[in-house]
Amino acid sequence: MIQIVLTLIIFILLVIPAGNYLYKVADFKKGKLDKLFDPIDNFIYKIIGIDASVKMGWKKYAIYLLLTNAMSIFLGYIILRIQGILFLNPNSIVGMEESISFNTIISFMTNTNLQHYAGETSLSYFSQMAVITFMMFISAATGYAACMAFIRGLAGRTKDEVGNFFVDITRITTRVLIPFSIIGALILVWQGVPQNLSGNIVVDTIEGARQIIPTGPVASLEIIKHLGTNGGGFFGANSSTPLENPTVLTNLIELYSMMLIPASCVLVFGKMVSKDLRKKEKEASDKKTYQKAKKKKQSNSILIAMSIIFILGIGLCFWAESKGSPGLNAMGLNNTMGNMEGKEVRFGISQSSLFTTTTTSFTTGTVNNMHDSLTPLGGLVPLLHMMLNVVFGGLGVGLMNMIMYCILAVFICGLMIGRTPEYLGKKIEGREMKLTALCIIIHPLLILAFSAIAITTKMGTEAITNPTFHGLSQVLYEFSSAAANNGSGFEGLNDNTLFWNVTTGLAMFFGRYLSIVIQLAIAGSLMKKNFVNESSGTLETNNFGFGVILVFIVYIFAALTFLPALALGPISEHLTLLF
Repeated sequence: MIQIVLTLIIFILLVIPAGNYLYKVADFKKGKLDKLFDPIDNFIYKIIGIDASVKMGWKKYAIYLLLTNAMSIFLGYIILRIQGILFLNPNSIVGMEESISFNTIISFMTNTNLQHYAGETSLSYFSQMAVITFMMFISAATGYAACMAFIRGLAGRTKDEVGNFFVDITRITTRVLIPFSIIGALILVWQGVPQNLSGNIVVDTIEGARQIIPTGPVASLEIIKHLGTNGGGFFGANSSTPLENPTVLTNLIELYSMMLIPASCVLVFGKMVSKDLRKKEKEASDKKTYQKAKKKKQSNSILIAMSIIFILGIGLCFWAESKGSPGLNAMGLNNTMGNMEGKEVRFGISQSSLFTTTTTSFTTGTVNNMHDSLTPLGGLVPLLHMMLNVVFGGLGVGLMNMIMYCILAVFICGLMIGRTPEYLGKKIEGREMKLTALCIIIHPLLILAFSAIAITTKMGTEAITNPTFHGLSQVLYEFSSAAANNGSGFEGLNDNTLFWNVTTGLAMFFGRYLSIVIQLAIAGSLMKKNFVNESSGTLETNNFGFGVILVFIVYIFAALTFLPALALGPISEHLTLLF
C-alpha cells in the first residue's frame, strides 16, 4: 500500500508544473521556448497552407477534425493492406486481411488501440512507425484539440469561435507530445527497451532449443502509447513483457506518462474557465463579488470527483488481488501471496493493481498483467471504470465526459429547488439537456447493445472460451473497452474474426466521434448565451460538496444502466467462488 501512496504523491508533484505548462500552450501564453517552437509551427502552417490567425466555429472545427481523421484512416488502411511489398520489413510479414485491417485502423485512429493481433508477427516496422506510431500522435492530438475547443466554448470568450483545429493539433504535437516522447524514449532505451530496425534475433537457449527474440523501434512507440493514452503495444504481451517494460523504473515512467496529460487537462480547464468567469463577474458585479470570484477554481469539484472514484477503484482492486481466490484461501494455499496469477513478479500485486486501475481510468489500455486472470472483484474495477468513462479518461475526453455529468447534476439540483440550472454562468436549458442526455446514453447503448448481439448470435458465442459468468465478463469487457476507446482486453476471447473485428470497430468509431461532435455542439450552444451573474440561488460548482454530488450522480447512473449486466458477470462469479 505504501508503494501505491508514494507513487501517487510523486504524480501530484509532477502534474502541477505539467498542468501549468499545458495551460500556457492551450491559452497561447508567451513562454521561454517560443523562440524554438514558433518557427517550427509557422513552417508547418506554411506547408499545409493555413492562416493560424483564422478561428473556427464549432461546426467547422468538427468538420476539419473528422476530415483529417478520415484521411488518416484511408491512408493507414492502404499501408496495412500492402505492407508485405513495402520497405522496412526484415521479417517478411505479409499484408493484413481486410477485417483486421479495418479494426486496426479504426482502433488506432480513435485512440483505442484495441489489438486483435500480435504486433511482432502481424506488422512490419514500416507499419509500426508510419501507421501505428503516427496515429498515436494524431489521435492524441485530436482528443486534446477537441477538449481545448470544448473548454473555449464553455468559457465563452466569443460568441462563435472555438479556435483553429490545425493550430491546436500542431501546438500540442510540437510543444508537448514530441519533446516529452523524446525524453521518455531515451529513458526507456537506457533501461533496456529495444530501438532499432534489425530483424528478429534467433538464439540457442540453455536447454538447447531455438528461441526467436523480436526487436524493432519499440521505445519510440512505447512512450507515445502511454503519453497519448493510446495503449497499443509493439508486442502482443504489451507492457507485461520485459521488451516493453523491463524494470520498475520503466513501469513508473509508463504510469506517469499515461496519467500526466489527462490530469493536466483538468487543471487547464480550471485555469481557462475560471479566468474568464472572473473577468465577466468583474464586469457584472460589485467589488465584493469579484474578490470572492477570484478564489474560484472550477476544476476543484471535478478533480475531487475523479479522485474519489479513482482511489475507491484502486482500493477495491488492491484488496481483491491481495486476498486472492476465495477457493484457494479456503484450502490455505493463497493466504500470503494473494492472486499472483497473470502478474509479473517484478511488479507484484501493488504495482499491478495500480497499473490496472490507472490504464482503465485514464483509458490508456496498456497492461502490465493479464486482466483475464484478475479476481472477479479485481476485474470489476477496470470494467466499471471503462463503463463510467469519466475517471480522468483519455487525452481530454474524460474531462469532457465528466462535464456532461456536471451539466446533468446542476439540472437535477435545479429541479429539486425549482430553479433554472446554471453552469459556468450560463443557463442550462432544453437544447443543452437533450444533447447532454444523448451524449451520456450513447456509451451504455454501444456496450449493452453489442454485448447482447454477441451473446445471442452464433458468430458472437463461438469466440467465448469460458461458458460461465466469466464468459459474459469477457464480452462486456471487450465492448466496454471498445466504446470507451480504451483498448485493453480480458484476452479470453477468440476475437480475430469478422464478427468481432467489425462490431468492435463500429463501437470504437461511434464511441469516439459521436461524443466529440455532440460535446462540441453543447459548447457551441452555451458560448452564444449571455453570462448570468451569480446570485444567492446559484449552485456552487467549484467546491467539495458539488464534487460529492458528482460522484453520486455518476454511480447512480452506472447502477441504473450497468448493474444488471455486472450482476450476471463479475458479481455472480465472485459469489460463486465465495459460496
